[in-house]
Amino acid sequence: MEVLLELEGAPAGPYTRDRQSPQTGEGPARRALRRQVARLECQVADVVCEAFPEALDLGPAPRMPSRVLAMGELEELRDHLVDQLGEARRQLAQLARTQEDARARLERMLLDPASFRGVRISQRELGEPGCGVWRVAPRLGIIGRMMGWWQVKISSGCPLAT
Repeated sequence: MEVLLELEGAPAGPYTRDRQSPQTGEGPARRALRRQVARLECQVADVVCEAFPEALDLGPAPRMPSRVLAMGELEELRDHLVDQLGEARRQLAQLARTQEDARARLERMLLDPASFRGVRISQRELGEPGCGVWRVAPRLGIIGRMMGWWQVKISSGCPLAT
């Protein structure tokens, strides 16, 4: 018990348990920054998972030392994650617009195949799984080409898929 009393009365070291400096009181600010960083990392991961299997190009990750980060470094990491989240959302929105355009083109292609001769739209462009391709081809080969008999066909997909 005497040892505990001596320790309680002893002057605190440069940092307490939560790395709060006795002079600056930055412990609550550090905890808030760490919570913000964790939330931003989860949001970036959610956007990247939503875009899967497409890969988003978010640039290189910031190089952070393997030690407890200072306040400035935590703020820098948070700011980088905010920028990265904005870029990920922008790329995801662009991907969604591209896929919507491909779906609209496929719909028009199905309504009027003769206007889309030779056009190919892959399942990946549509945001669908698999490797099938929608294409406009002549019905009955060369005779269909000469007669203007066009149809939309979809390939069966990957020949070696399991």
